[in-house]
Amino acid sequence: MFRNQYDTDVTTWSPAGRLFQLEYAMEAVKQGSACVGLCSLTHVVLASVNKPASDLCSHQRKVFRVADHAGVALAGLTADGRVLSRFLRNECINHSFAYEAPLPVSRLALRLADKAQVCTQRSWKRPYGVGLLVAGLDETRSHLYYNCPSGNYFEYQAFAIGSRCQAAKTFLERRFKGYKDYTPEQLVKDALSAIKETLQGEKLSSSNCTVAIVGRKDDGTGEPFKLIDATRIQEIIDSMEAAEEAPTEPSSMQEGRGSDAAPMDI
Repeated sequence: MFRNQYDTDVTTWSPAGRLFQLEYAMEAVKQGSACVGLCSLTHVVLASVNKPASDLCSHQRKVFRVADHAGVALAGLTADGRVLSRFLRNECINHSFAYEAPLPVSRLALRLADKAQVCTQRSWKRPYGVGLLVAGLDETRSHLYYNCPSGNYFEYQAFAIGSRCQAAKTFLERRFKGYKDYTPEQLVKDALSAIKETLQGEKLSSSNCTVAIVGRKDDGTGEPFKLIDATRIQEIIDSMEAAEEAPTEPSSMQEGRGSDAAPMDI
């Protein structure tokens, strides 16, 4: 991307019908650390990559609790994400105080989208340079939304944002049809596998990823949004690696069957 006469403010349209500052904000999301979200009928899992700016500093948080029934994961400018997560937290508190009930996740995503959209109609403002995955639970089921800097929002069964997210999307597209019936542990494993796809050969461990979950237990009670302990994450990663290394069938048995097997029609 390059500067031109149509990107001085967010309200200036180009002859091609584009708002360049919005596109710059979306590019900031693509440059952020990868985040993924997976949704079943009863649970939602969020996972993010812990990517420090340099070897001399710690990473910034990418997953935030908004309320007992909802949380967010973000990619892009973390400072903008903190402001928006605080806004969502206040919205949940105000709604709970006024109505003595949790704010529905769909309305939470809508209010976030409305706040982002206002920045596209004011020349003295700039778009928020962050994309958020909003996960939550309401009376009907669990939900996963993606909120874009443009003010658009979409509900997904599974989604990924951030740098190298296309590899994670490809992995999720191959498996998302079965997510409705997945157990929480299966969702966590697939979230970690999707995060691994974005690391480009870097070893996956509990130190370079964060995983959170919210959902409903078998007895119908809600399971509050919480970050999964690093020790538990490492145990899951170790079990996944052990399953990948375990041979499915000895090669000698496969060779012995070769002479008896019927030819396949291709």
